[in-house]
Amino acid sequence: MTVRLTLISHAPTLATHSARFAADEGLSRSGSLDVAPGVFKRVDETYCGPERRCAETADALGLPAVVDPALRDLDIGGWHGRTLDDVEQADADGLNAWLTNPAAVPHGGESLVGLLDRVGAWLSLPRPENARIVAITHPSIVRAVLVRILRAPAESFWLMDVTPLSQTRLTGAGGRWTLRETGHPITS
Repeated sequence: MTVRLTLISHAPTLATHSARFAADEGLSRSGSLDVAPGVFKRVDETYCGPERRCAETADALGLPAVVDPALRDLDIGGWHGRTLDDVEQADADGLNAWLTNPAAVPHGGESLVGLLDRVGAWLSLPRPENARIVAITHPSIVRAVLVRILRAPAESFWLMDVTPLSQTRLTGAGGRWTLRETGHPITS
């Protein structure tokens, strides 16, 4: 039996607008206005990452969500709240290592390999037959899901852009996932 999974990247935050590594922040005013509630007619299960921006996106969509720690954002350790330019100026070698070596953790957080393993474990969880599942999460999680299901090399993680409120739709059966659609935004 087929499971339908829709991943939604959370709505914009101030970090999104300023190209900064996010802390646990809520949606920006414009982010909260961009969401179109009632888009999903039938949902059997809804999950969200533990960060405020995921919970607020779920609320704005009118989807009561269960917090799932496996859907948390990539832990970028000491880089939280900093801009990419700031990190590059302070630690260009560390930033380069992070972008080129999937096992690197110059920020003291989670490696890309660790993220891919976490997401792979989440994807392999048993799901009810014919379930329609929505998961409100982060661009990093969506990219990790795509790397996993496409069996792409870890380095391809950086070659995908996932925009706020974009949907990525998958179908799954027998432990195998298929990409149906990606990039379709949820807006009013």
